[in-house]
Formats: sequence, C-alpha cells, structure tokens
Amino acid sequence: MRQKPTRQSFVAAVTMKSFINYSASSKFPIENLPYGIFSTKDKPEKRIGVAIGDKILNLNAIANYFDGPLLQSKQDVFCRDCLNDFMSLGRPAWLEARSKLQELLSASNHTLQDPEVRSKIFVAQKDAIMHLPAKIGDYTDFYSSINHATNVGIMFRGKENPLMPNWKYLPVGYHGRASSVVVSGTPIRRPCGQTLPVEGAAPVFGPSRLMDFELEVAFFVGGPSTNLGDTVPASKAHDHIFGMVLMNDWSARDIQKWEYVPLGPFGSKNLGTTISPWIVTMEALEPFKIPNMTQDPEPFPYLQHDESCNFDIKLEVDLKPPSGVVTTICRSNFKYMYWTPRQQLAHHTVTGCNINPGDLMGSGTISGTTSDSYGSMLELCWKGTHTIPLKDGTTRKFLQDGDEVIIRGHCVGDGYKVGFGSCTGKLLPANTK
Repeated sequence: MRQKPTRQSFVAAVTMKSFINYSASSKFPIENLPYGIFSTKDKPEKRIGVAIGDKILNLNAIANYFDGPLLQSKQDVFCRDCLNDFMSLGRPAWLEARSKLQELLSASNHTLQDPEVRSKIFVAQKDAIMHLPAKIGDYTDFYSSINHATNVGIMFRGKENPLMPNWKYLPVGYHGRASSVVVSGTPIRRPCGQTLPVEGAAPVFGPSRLMDFELEVAFFVGGPSTNLGDTVPASKAHDHIFGMVLMNDWSARDIQKWEYVPLGPFGSKNLGTTISPWIVTMEALEPFKIPNMTQDPEPFPYLQHDESCNFDIKLEVDLKPPSGVVTTICRSNFKYMYWTPRQQLAHHTVTGCNINPGDLMGSGTISGTTSDSYGSMLELCWKGTHTIPLKDGTTRKFLQDGDEVIIRGHCVGDGYKVGFGSCTGKLLPANTK
C-alpha cells in the first residue's frame, strides 16, 4: 500500500507553480529541483546547477540569495565545480537551500523574473554539457534485490536453495572502482580479459563475449565525514543520504564467472559504471515513499529503522542498436528492493568504515517479479537460453558492439512527475591492439 504524502508534500504538489513554463509531462518541475554540474561551450568552467523544466538555474550566479541562517556564511559552496562541499553541510542546510530555491522559482516571486536577469542565470539544458555531480572518493555496489538474487541463484545453484545463507541477514556488497564511474553519455569499451569458454579446459584471453547492463539506482553520501571507527545505524542513516541517481553497472559476465571465486567481482566490473547527471534529493522523493519490504528473519538492531526508505520509482531500460530503432526491454521499479539505502549505509559502516560526502553506493540490479521486469540481460535471456526480440527484427542474448543502453526513471505525483534524466552509454568494440 502506498503511503500518503505528508501534509507539507501534498500542499507543495497541489499549489506550487513556477514562473518557468513546462508541461505536465516534464520530469523537472518545481517539486523536483535536482542538482548537477554543467558547463557550456562558451563557458567551459564547471558550475553547480538545478534543473527546472528545460532550463538549468546557475547557482553560482545566485549564490548571494542563499541568505538563511545556515547558508549565509556558506554561500561559497555554490561556487564550486562539484557538489561535495554542499553535500557536507547536512540535511538542515539542504532543506534551507531547497526552500530558498522553491521560493525564488515560484510564480509569485519576481526576484529572478526580469528578462535581463533571466538571460544571465538560466541555461537551456540542450546547450549544457553535463559532468559527474561529485568527486567520488569511494564507490560500493550492493546486491539488494531479492528477485535478482533469487534468479541468479536459480541459474547457478538451482531452485532448491537459490539464496546464499547470508543474503537475508546482511546487505551483500563489494567495493567498486570509483575512477571508472562516468556520467551519462560516456561510451564504454568492451573489455578484454580471461574467460573459461569450456569447463575443465584452460582459460583463454580476449574480448568479453557476454557483455551486460545492470539496472540500478544509487545514492550519494552527504553530511559530515565520519571518523574511522564510527558507525551509523540505520535509524540515523537518513542524515547521511543526500540524493539518488540512476546507474548502469556494466558487467562482463564471462570474465566475472572466471574471476569471481574466491574474492568476487574485479575486472568484470571495473571497466565502467554509468550514472545519470542529476541528483534527485531525498526531499523530492519524500512523497513517493512506500512501505519497506517485509524482512524475515528480523534484521539485527543496527539494521532496523521504522521509517520507510523505499520508493515508488518507475524504471525502464531501452536498447538502441546500430539501426537506431529503440526497444524497451525492461520495466521495473525501485520498490522491489529488499535492503533499503539506510540499511546499506548502516552495514557499510558497522565495522567502523568511515564515509565521506560524495561517496557513491549502488543498489545492485533491480529486478521485478515478471520476466519483462528483470534488470539485466543475464536474466532477460536467462543465461543465454533464449533471445530478446528487438523492433528492428534482430535479437539479443547479450550486448553487441554499437548497442546503446538507455535507463530512465521517474515518480508520478498528483499532477506532476519527478524524474532523474537518462543514464545512457554506448558499447564500443574492444581495444585489441
């Protein structure tokens, strides 16, 4: 059952109107206001911006308007080339900034409405070049969708015992490579590596033959850094979650299979991870909370939290082959997550691991309950046992060179939508030189 929005969020959804014109289908209404980093061809310096309709509001140009008690002495954080310093200020400052932005962008406020002023502070999204929104110090990817974990378990271990013994006791994850996290639109090259095409034979070296995508949603860590040895229980993790992005954890399945034992993913995952450029804040997602998934057995106390941290985020994956004819191959939803972002962060820190603003934590592949909601080619083609038909008449078992994967996500409110923008990447041929 969907939770009712709070009174504050309901009123905002009904009454808020911006002087920036946009259609009801826009994913960037005044109820959203996601943060990102942009530049333009004529002004190549990176700036912090907020998406509103088809425009970007340059926060560098209006930094002096953040004159509330928490931000008045911190206005310089809006003049950086990344969001880390703003992320570090914590939730009270984030709320103050959001309130000020909604005030300045409202139809009843004329501060920014003068045409001459608008020409200096707004940029058309079509003219912007988007960059990674933060300097990512660390990146961790989890494995928190029970449907995905069950599907993979059935493929490789059988129906009798698909989940590993630890899976329902802790959010399984691995430490990824932060340096190869890239912004949407960045091409990804097919990797070379060792694979084992024939069981019992010697491994071979060459381009991966089983390239895959993984449909994910990730969150950025915010708030002050924690010290080594400190822990953050799930009940207090909300203040360390700044916002969320779409994510594609590109995976070379044949390389993964050979390298996986005993330490897990390495070269099969570090080839590239794509994220959408706009960070949708947790405040923008608040009206779309739904009950957390029932967990049995009951988690340990450090993983327990009463408030919902699950969201009705509709997710889709399109595959665009070289022909240019797009096929939607997956429709899923964030609501299928078993372990919540709060629990993921709590488990990450329970050993005393410190976290910093700008750290990125992925959900793991998000798969639903039906075959068209599976969030990877591995599941959609069920380990290569059948093909996925495309609208151009071709079929796929795994990704081919020239294929572009497009991930989209949005929430549906009362007369408005909150979206993330797209998370795209094209697969290039392997570099065999």
